[in-house]
Amino acid sequence: MTVIAGPPSGRVALPPHVTSLLTLLGVATDDVVPVWQGTTGVLTFRAGAHHVKWAPASSGIDVTVEADRISWAAPHVAVPEVVGQASSPEGSWMVTRTLPGSSAVAERWLADPEAAARAVGRGLRTFHDSLPVEACPTEWSIAARVANARTRVDRGDSRALWAPEHRGYSIGEALSLLASPPPLDLVVCHGDACLPNTLLHDDGALAGHVDLGTLGVADRWADLAVAAWSTGWNYGEGYEDALYAGYGLAPDPAKISYYRLLWDLS
Repeated sequence: MTVIAGPPSGRVALPPHVTSLLTLLGVATDDVVPVWQGTTGVLTFRAGAHHVKWAPASSGIDVTVEADRISWAAPHVAVPEVVGQASSPEGSWMVTRTLPGSSAVAERWLADPEAAARAVGRGLRTFHDSLPVEACPTEWSIAARVANARTRVDRGDSRALWAPEHRGYSIGEALSLLASPPPLDLVVCHGDACLPNTLLHDDGALAGHVDLGTLGVADRWADLAVAAWSTGWNYGEGYEDALYAGYGLAPDPAKISYYRLLWDLS
């Protein structure tokens, strides 16, 4: 699988609407630095002790939805504090206080992937154990994700976009597999538990989680299978077991296979 999200290359201008919100909040804009660019055109900037996330309308993402989910999770887990959010026909954006620590794909952790993978696993277990399922107002449901997969197929998304291990399936075979999910073990899932979204202190302790736009109730393996998968994208092969060990569960091949296919298609 090709991962194209990452630090932006070249100069990235701060959208005027974001500048206005920073000024309203009293956040200096003379030291704003772009730090991450998503696959849909979503941009994240660092502005002193704050981060700004901007989603153009063309991305199909409403950042204020993520802001609401972060605020719901904040009493239970370490997530950024939302200090401002807004939207317009051009897009949506939010400002958060910067958490301590560094991403699990920072140079510090790329140099020690075994320890990093274990730490990410421990952090994900803390996240799942800490959030109250019964009180969560959102779902990351299989039904909605399968419907999205069908929409993508109907609009003509190419099988070439799938991970190599899934390209042997026909579209019909893949959708048929998704129609038979394994039994559920529900937690509040992160929704995008790939390595860059876990922040760690230098000693490997959890500093927090970011990018919670799809947070919701789902099977724990919807997060766990993809988190372990992303060790290969970011560290190379051989670190999945370290993440599972950190989480405290042995691999579940059936659920890993199902939720990776669901991730790929949806």
